[in-house]
Amino acid sequence: MRVFSFLLFLLATCSCTGSYTQNKPESTLTWDQEAQSNIRLRPKYGLVEKTESQKEADKEFVEATLNGGQFKGNKRAASDHMIKLGFVYLNRGDLKTAMYRFNQAYLLDPDNPEQYWGYAAVYMSLEKYEEARLQYQAGLELQPDNTHLLTDLGTYYIVMHINNRATNPAKAIVSLDTAITIFNRSYELDKHDPNTSFKLSAAYFSNGDCKNALKYLDICDQSGGDPVTDDYRAALAAICSPKK
Repeated sequence: MRVFSFLLFLLATCSCTGSYTQNKPESTLTWDQEAQSNIRLRPKYGLVEKTESQKEADKEFVEATLNGGQFKGNKRAASDHMIKLGFVYLNRGDLKTAMYRFNQAYLLDPDNPEQYWGYAAVYMSLEKYEEARLQYQAGLELQPDNTHLLTDLGTYYIVMHINNRATNPAKAIVSLDTAITIFNRSYELDKHDPNTSFKLSAAYFSNGDCKNALKYLDICDQSGGDPVTDDYRAALAAICSPKK
C-alpha cells in the first residue's frame, strides 16, 4: 500500500467526532441553490435580517432550551449540545439537519467558537474547501487555542496537499509542511487527543519521517488509539521497521 493512501485516512478521520468526509449526499450546486432561499443552510443564517415571526421563533427556542432542566440557563452547555447533535447528523450524511443544529448552537451562544468547527465540517463534506478554511479561521480568531479547529484546519491542508500533488508539487509540499506544523501546535495544546496524534503520525509517515510516525502512533495508542486502522499499523511496521 502506497504512503499516499494514508493521507486519505486523514480525511476519513477529519473530525474528532467522526468521518464526515465519507458522505457527500449533496452536490455543491444543489446546496448553493437551496441556500439562496433557505437561510438555515448558511452559517449564522447568512447574517440576514430576519422577519418578526422568525425573530419570535428564535426567542422562543432559546428560552425553551435554556429554561429546561437539562441546561439551567447555561448558554455554552446548550450550544455545545447542539454542536454535538450536528455532528451526529453529519456523520449520518444529513448535512442539512447538521447545519440546522450548528445554527441553533449559534442562536444559543453566538460567541461559541465550536460553531465554526461545525460550519467548516459541512463545507469540507461539500468539498467547498475555501469556505471551510474561512470558518476554521473565524473560529480560531475567537479562540486561537481551540484544538478541534486547529486539528481540522491541519486536515484542510492535507486536502490541499492531495489536490496539488500532480499539478503543483511545490505547493503540495508546503501544504503538507503547514499541516504538520498545525497538528504539532494542536498536539502541544492537548497531548491526549488520539485524533491529533494519529494525524501527526500519518502526516509524518507521508513525509517519509518514520521516527516521528512511530513516535506519534505510540502516543495515539496511549490515548486510546481509536482512529488507527489495522492497515496503517501493518504498513507502518513494514516500511518503518520499528526497533525492538
